[in-house]
Amino acid sequence: MINKGDNRRDFRHRLGRKGEAFAAQFYRHRGAEVIAANVRYAVGEIDLIVREADGTLVFVEVKTRSSRAYGVAEAVTGAKLARMRKAARHWLDGRPLSSVRFDVVALTQAGAGFDLEHFAGVEHGSR
Repeated sequence: MINKGDNRRDFRHRLGRKGEAFAAQFYRHRGAEVIAANVRYAVGEIDLIVREADGTLVFVEVKTRSSRAYGVAEAVTGAKLARMRKAARHWLDGRPLSSVRFDVVALTQAGAGFDLEHFAGVEHGSR
């Protein structure tokens, strides 16, 4: 027997992966290089790590929703950003010094694609 919760979880997982691929393409079109995806540590995770043309490393949180009913970017809290920063410290450990930035890409499903909002240099999450 198939559990409805499993179907919903699978849908969200597929939607999230599709959104991350869309966000990666967004950065590539801007001239950035995607250097890592789905980086996980015990302290947190990072959806995308990209290097901008000027050398800045960008740690990206991608939030993908099928509608705006429950918010999109608002789901990125200060606690989530703190976990991202901890994960970024782990990833940066032993690598050359570089400028870094934390971005949020908020995607809402729109037909076969997405409506995209890009928040560059996010210092604090939603409150």
